[in-house]
Amino acid sequence: MIISDDEFGEVVVRKNPLSTGVKFSISTSGRLQMSAPKFTTAFLAKRFIKQNRELIREKLPIKDPSSQRARDAKKKILMKKAKEYLPYRLEYYAKRFGYTYEKIRLSHANTRWGSCSSTRTISLNIGLMQVPEPLRDYVIIHELAHLNHMDHSSAFWSEVGSHDPKFKEHRRKLKSYSPGV
Repeated sequence: MIISDDEFGEVVVRKNPLSTGVKFSISTSGRLQMSAPKFTTAFLAKRFIKQNRELIREKLPIKDPSSQRARDAKKKILMKKAKEYLPYRLEYYAKRFGYTYEKIRLSHANTRWGSCSSTRTISLNIGLMQVPEPLRDYVIIHELAHLNHMDHSSAFWSEVGSHDPKFKEHRRKLKSYSPGV
């Protein structure tokens, strides 16, 4: 549930069936986040914020609500671009190099460009739409290679290198970008 507060902007309320109390933190988007028992209503959440406003201000580095809205708008644009581009690029390289995967998932993780699960799901970060195409391709090839090697062994890197001879340069350059949106 998301509630609106004049000072803190949108507050993400996560209901946890195991929770016995309310805890505040900052979400990866910079929003105030509240973990609360499953029976918590919007009214109770707002009342709890009101009662703890001073403590929240003191303890948590909350970002300006307008920057949250700007980030949300940017995320929406990147997601649209990523949906139009990344699945087709992944399919292109999968066919070109003979890989098969089950499905693709688009994410907006703050720390990862991509991942490959044991169920053969490849996740790609929408932040890839902000990096040059050769670096996007490197991430896609990297994740496809994980379909055969679920580690970073020498065999894995050898496979990545067979598809992207400049992978070391691409990997180094990618470190100057942040996957967070």
